[in-house]
Amino acid sequence: MKPAASFALVLVTAPDLKTARALAGAALQSRLIACANLVPKIESHYRWRGKIESGREVLLLLKTKKSKLAALEKLILARHPYDTPEFLVLSVAGGGKKYLEWIESSCDGT
Repeated sequence: MKPAASFALVLVTAPDLKTARALAGAALQSRLIACANLVPKIESHYRWRGKIESGREVLLLLKTKKSKLAALEKLILARHPYDTPEFLVLSVAGGGKKYLEWIESSCDGT
C-alpha cells in the first residue's frame, strides 16, 4: 500500500449536472479516478476578463492517485466546455487504510 501522500483530491467545476456526470463517467471508465462526488447548485463568484461574475455550478470532487493526475487533467481539459476549467489538486495527508487501498485498486483495475 502506498503512503497517503501518493493520493490526491481534485476539484473541478462544471456548468451543469449533465456535464459533471459525463466528466465523472469518462474519468471512471478510464480508471483515472476511484470516485467522483458531485455537489450540485454551488454558487461561484469569480473574476473573469476584468469583470466580477457569478453563477451556479456543480463541483466535482475526484479521488485519485498522483500517478494518474497528468492523464486525468488531459481528459478533463479535452472534454470540458469552459475555456479555462478549474483543475485544482489537493494532496492527501492521511486517510483510512482500507479507503486508500480501495482508491489504489480502483485506479489500477485490480
